[in-house]
Amino acid sequence: MFDKLDKLYEHNNWANLQILDACAPLTDEQLDGEPQSAAYGSIRSTLLHLVSAQANYLRLLTLPVEERQSSLDLDYADLRASVTESDEGLLALTRDPSGFFHESQIRTRDGHHVQPWVVMVQVINHATEHREQIKNMLTGLGIEPPSIDSWDYGFVTKALVKIEE
Repeated sequence: MFDKLDKLYEHNNWANLQILDACAPLTDEQLDGEPQSAAYGSIRSTLLHLVSAQANYLRLLTLPVEERQSSLDLDYADLRASVTESDEGLLALTRDPSGFFHESQIRTRDGHHVQPWVVMVQVINHATEHREQIKNMLTGLGIEPPSIDSWDYGFVTKALVKIEE
């Protein structure tokens, strides 16, 4: 039975940290260089966008519209702490949404109503797209990107085990 939404978020959290770890040793020149492929921007700007968007999604899901900032201003040095905080908050939502989703529709700052599940799906899709862009940029720099798909996470968590014959 597949009723474990939290597993999708556990994978997302793990993959976010893996991509941050892969980018940690990069020089400023590598972080800020123009990508050689279609991408959001530099590695640094893509990481900042990915992490700040995820924090904003969490605020959208958990705070009334009046309490949400218009934008989150992050420093590159704060990425790991911010992504860890939003990862934990989103995972908590998957495990017990009753305490967070008081209404079936959430009001956005730009004049829309959205059902919470749409935002929860967007969190996963958005992060996946930008992690793949970063992996492509790392490849363009001659750096082996981390293997972070669900199969890899399955091996890491021992949810996928090779049968010994």
